[in-house]
Amino acid sequence: MQSISRIVAALLVALGLAAAGALAGQALIDSRQPIRTVTVKGLSERNVTADLAYWPIKFVATGPTLEDARAELERADASVRQFLAGLGFAEEAMSVQNILVEDRLAGYNASNTPDMARFVLTEEFIVTSGDVPAIAQASRDVGELLRAGVVFSSDSYNAGPSYIFTALNEHKADMLAEATQRAREAASQFAVEADAEVGTIQTANQGVFEILAAVDIPDQRAEKQIEKKLRVVTTITYFLE
Repeated sequence: MQSISRIVAALLVALGLAAAGALAGQALIDSRQPIRTVTVKGLSERNVTADLAYWPIKFVATGPTLEDARAELERADASVRQFLAGLGFAEEAMSVQNILVEDRLAGYNASNTPDMARFVLTEEFIVTSGDVPAIAQASRDVGELLRAGVVFSSDSYNAGPSYIFTALNEHKADMLAEATQRAREAASQFAVEADAEVGTIQTANQGVFEILAAVDIPDQRAEKQIEKKLRVVTTITYFLE
């Protein structure tokens, strides 16, 4: 009788060990199952209009003496200010950035310098305004300054107004929400095809906000266009269940 009890006890222990081993084996198999995820991108774009403009105007004056060149530059400066004031720009919107002085007789080609153009003065002038259409119109009417005798510099500094958009922060929250929603929609579509469901977010990268030209024109910088496009792309990795 005692031997039978021992045999039964041994069998129960064996069965328990076998069951425990089976469960441990199943747990090991489950732990080795790959974590399923999907990485998607969400795009958000907005069309906006520049709200600040600045127009650098670079002009020159020459003369046989420094005093003559200075007087000519002052006349040109006065003509520019009068032109802008006539279009409604306040004096506070206008400023002189720099004045460059060149004595051509001190240059390497001094022997070919005309006496009447020995001194060359260059003024870098700028007008800044939130009235973007007014700046754009003023730049189109620049012929009036030419008729007034203003001689413009021909370098790239004098390439017309630039337009910028300063209210990006007002759009960030809505655009991020939209980009995130579109990313989740893309993840949901993938999950349907994979016979799964979208779970929680594993990682997220909100991306960099860009201010681009509304129309991509070859060889034209974005700041030369009044119409802009805001753009952000988020990258999100979701767990799949």
